[in-house]
Amino acid sequence: MKHQIIRYARAGHAGLFLCTAEETRAEAIVKAATEELQRPLHAWSATEGFIDTQLGTIQSCPDPGLALDQITDLQDDAVILLRDFGAFLDDKDPVLHRKLRDTLRNARTTGKLLILLGVWKPLAPELEREITRLDLALPGPAELDLVLNGIIESAGLSSHRDLTPALREAALAAAGGLTTLEAENAFALSLIESETISPAIVSREKAQALKKGGLLEVITTTESLDSIGGLDRLKAWLLQRREAFTKRARDYGLPVPKGMLVLGVPGTGKSLTAKATASVFGVPLLKLDAGRLFGGLVGQSEANVRSVIQTAEAISPCVLWIDEIEKGFGGVGSSGGSTDGGTSGRVFGTMLNWLQDKTAPVFVVATANDVSKLPPEMLRKGRWDELWFVDLPDTRERAAIWDLVIEKYGRDKTTFDTVVLARASELHTGAEIEAAFVEALHRGFVEEREPTELDLGEVLCESVPLATTMSESIERLRHWAKGRARHASAKETPSRRGRKLELG
Repeated sequence: MKHQIIRYARAGHAGLFLCTAEETRAEAIVKAATEELQRPLHAWSATEGFIDTQLGTIQSCPDPGLALDQITDLQDDAVILLRDFGAFLDDKDPVLHRKLRDTLRNARTTGKLLILLGVWKPLAPELEREITRLDLALPGPAELDLVLNGIIESAGLSSHRDLTPALREAALAAAGGLTTLEAENAFALSLIESETISPAIVSREKAQALKKGGLLEVITTTESLDSIGGLDRLKAWLLQRREAFTKRARDYGLPVPKGMLVLGVPGTGKSLTAKATASVFGVPLLKLDAGRLFGGLVGQSEANVRSVIQTAEAISPCVLWIDEIEKGFGGVGSSGGSTDGGTSGRVFGTMLNWLQDKTAPVFVVATANDVSKLPPEMLRKGRWDELWFVDLPDTRERAAIWDLVIEKYGRDKTTFDTVVLARASELHTGAEIEAAFVEALHRGFVEEREPTELDLGEVLCESVPLATTMSESIERLRHWAKGRARHASAKETPSRRGRKLELG
């Protein structure tokens, strides 16, 4: 970022908007840039007025309009840092807008550079053309290492257990995606709680920090490919790429994997696949609620998607799970999508460009139940490594699911004939099979006994599977997937006779 500021200053730019919530870190970068440029630096805020950073003098000036007037009296080539100035431009004050444009014009002729510092605020169209936006990326490992060193020195780690290189590396990886202040707080809390730097505590604090934003969530999962019944083709494809994020893969010339779109019938294991993918790669799992990207304030939606991308890349390598992606981007480009002033289109465009061009090791797993709602641009190759279709499980897959479900709830699978159960649960999804077993557990619990195959048979006969109530929708989905997406199972279409076998 420092070198970007230097280049813009030398190119004669008059206005920059440095977008970040990390004011202290940003100011340090600006100060380093002005020192290299050998130019004077002045800072302004509504509470302190003007500060000459070289002389340390302070001049009270709380009014932003008067502050702009005083900028014209500063020496040529000065760099002026305006803290939170974008917040005043929210008032749509035409006089302040006019003064800012006049000040920028004067700055171009006198070699001054105005840097607006703060969280991004949408600018009026006439100002957008004159002020260049710069987004300060989240700190990388080198910057976080400096923060960690500061905590260690201030705490006198000599009285604590030694911090090994492996532990240091793990702690820095756990802090990826945090601001310097958040990382400092997480490291300090770790020292208080465990008398050392614990990656687990740092990860816990990061999960809490991301949860506050409401967009991303760190998912802790123990699921693996062994937790999935069936989907053999998809699992083999993932295993083939399990080392795709390693340095050996880069040295071999493999590109960084982009991700996959998994579409299909609800309850067939799409979400479970997303969780297992993170285990395959051995990286953190982030979950994005695509519906929350869109905020009510002007410019908030665009800021949200940029924040998600920035955070995911800072935490990378990671898996980014976008659950039910059609809820966030369904209908974009339709006549109904134009009623929001183009916000949906801009957010969608930003996400598409990132999916296409990203180089950071972020593997995106998007799941969808209704592919008809997704715009065609979202589905083409180049944005995904593969499109997968997950159909209803066949008999063999249902038997595997019964085995997994029975063991999940602490029962011996050999006490049940899962082959017979698989035939009896025809047209049932994995989620419905699990729900049936839980219902049988309730019946056994009330009567103080273990569940039996007869209980399961009664539950299955009483239930109406989703494949029956949504048969037309599922058939349309199958028709769409034919020739467009790869089937996740070795067998493409399960039997659909719909007859349940009786259990004796």
